[in-house]
This record gives sequence, structure tokens and C-alpha cells, in this order.
Amino acid sequence: MYASVLAGGSGTRLWPLSTQATPKQFLQLPGPRTMLQETVNRIAPLVPLDNLYVVTSRDYVEPVGAQLPALARANIVAEPAGRGTAASIGLAAALIVARDAEAVMGSFPADHMIEDVRSFQEALRLAEKLAQDGFLVTLGIQPTYPETGYGYIRFGAPLEHGSGLGAHVADAFVEKPRLHVAEEYLRAGNYVWNAGIFVLRAGRILEEIRRYIPSLADVLDEIGTVAARSGGRVTDEVDHTIAALWPRLHDTITIDNGVMEHAQHIAVIPVSVGWNDIGSWASVATLYQPDASGNVIVGLEPQRHLEVATHDTLVFSTTGRTIATAGVDGLIIVDTGDRLLVCSKEQAQLVKDIAEHMREHPDV
Repeated sequence: MYASVLAGGSGTRLWPLSTQATPKQFLQLPGPRTMLQETVNRIAPLVPLDNLYVVTSRDYVEPVGAQLPALARANIVAEPAGRGTAASIGLAAALIVARDAEAVMGSFPADHMIEDVRSFQEALRLAEKLAQDGFLVTLGIQPTYPETGYGYIRFGAPLEHGSGLGAHVADAFVEKPRLHVAEEYLRAGNYVWNAGIFVLRAGRILEEIRRYIPSLADVLDEIGTVAARSGGRVTDEVDHTIAALWPRLHDTITIDNGVMEHAQHIAVIPVSVGWNDIGSWASVATLYQPDASGNVIVGLEPQRHLEVATHDTLVFSTTGRTIATAGVDGLIIVDTGDRLLVCSKEQAQLVKDIAEHMREHPDV
């Protein structure tokens, strides 16, 4: 199997720890490896390092190389600008097809956590078999509560296969629902969270991009032609070709909206693997063991957190300085020295708005 790891995100929801200079895929949460390193490590038994491509932005080529020193520079793909997962996955597919026209590839976000790695790998093995049979395969996460921040996949008839895992026909990709709709999905039992994990034949996804996003396909075809001269490796010629052609892409399109919502012959494998997209500070809190009051304290010696009547609160520090809390419940406190964040867990998604403001006003 080949793989593309998508590592170009800016991680704005974890400001101030995650910044444009050091987005969350390069952070150790909870450690000791970074999230990018964890992603590569969990697929290593199925994907030889030589078959792995990391798709990132030009600003992050050096950090990727530093964190994955065994990965050849020719396997790090630099996007001049973010144009959505359809472009990122398509770019990796074009390079992989230049090496192997029959290749099956997996696509994985670089900034998710998975606790049950063995079950995850078993699901990938089944997904590879289904992809070889022509399916576009996605892994869907069994929902544990009515989350409104994720897209969902509705699945239908079971598919016959030789694995103990279930695989089903994917009936529909649906957008983030309102709460009452998410509750209906949970009761129905045939909806899973869309984690953005795909396994498919590289040639097949390029065909679907040609069908549904022809402007992107034109660019990928030209890149693939040049990449064929280097056997799918990122050479200076390939890099310059990407840089020259990328400005022709004006729209940002996800693979879900651009392809999966329209394509046929899609399979979904529902899994329960302890998945966490770490999409907010509230999610970060779940990575650590809370104390008797439900508090999670990270980066502080016990005596450095002075608390009175404090419950269900995350205190995350990179400075080690004393933090005192009194009479608070359900807070997030993040101290990075030059920045201090205080917000409620219930409104943790609003941190993204703060990060966007800071990006527009870097001197604040």
C-alpha cells in the first residue's frame, strides 16, 4: 500500500499553543511523539516508508523533514497554497500513479489520535482489499454522542468479505447536523462520523476528480506527466511544475464535497478505535487523566496549581509558573508565556476566531 499524510493544516483551534509557525500536527499531544510522527508510526506496518508521501505547505517542508528524518525529501510534497483535500489527495495520487498505475493508497490526516492501533490496522487491511476490488473506501467512526461538529456518513447494505469487521455500502455523505438531527442519527444506528480517512486506488480517485472537478484534473494531469520522468519522486522539476500550475486552482474543495458526495461504488467500514481529531482544547483535555475533581493539569508541578472549588477545568502551561483558580467550573486555561487563553469548554470552538484575529493582527 501507498499512503498520503496530509500535514498542511494550521491548527487554529489550539491557539495559543498551536500557531501558524507551529501548527498542531507538529506538537506533542500528549507525547512523546508529535502527532505527525504518531500518524506515520501507526501505518508503518502497512506502508513502507518509501511508499509514504507527506503533503504539506511550502512553509512546513523543513519541519516535516526534521520530524521524519528517515523520509526522503523526494517524498515530501509542497503545496504552494491550500486548496482543500481534493487537491492534496489528488496531488499525492498523481505522484503515486506515476510510480505504480495499479497502486492502492490510503489518505490520512496528520493531526488525529487513535488509541486502538491494532484494530485500526485491521480495518486498513480490509479497506485495501475492498479498494483492490474497485471501491472507494472510507473508515467511519462509530459515534458515541450526538456531535454537531462532524460530518456523517450514512451506510446501507453490508458487503460480503472475509474479515470479522463490517463493511457496508455508503449511501450518503451528510453535512454537520443540528443537534436534534445528530440525535436522530445516533438512534438510527447506521450513521458514522466522517474522519477523513480514505483507502482507494490512486488511478480511480484521479478518474473521479476528472469526472467531477475537471479543472483540478487538468492540473494534476500535467503534474503527473512531469512526475512520470522521475518515477513519481518530487524533484526540482516536479516542484517547479507544481508551483507554476497551482495558481490555476482558484477554489478550495474538499474531497467529500468535490467527489465523495457524487461518486458511486463507495464502501464504509464502521470502526471504534478511540479516534480523536483533537479539534479543540476540550478534546485535548480528554487525552489526559483527570484528578478527583475532574481537572486536568498539564505542564505544572502539583504545588504550582493552587485551586479552591475548581472542577472540570483544563490548565495547560508551557511556563511552569504558578496558576491559581478559585470557584470555577468547566474552564480552559492555556499559558504559553507571551499568550494566555481563558475560555469555557462549551465555547472552545471560538478559539479559532481568536487565532484568526491574531493572524490578521500579529503585533497584538
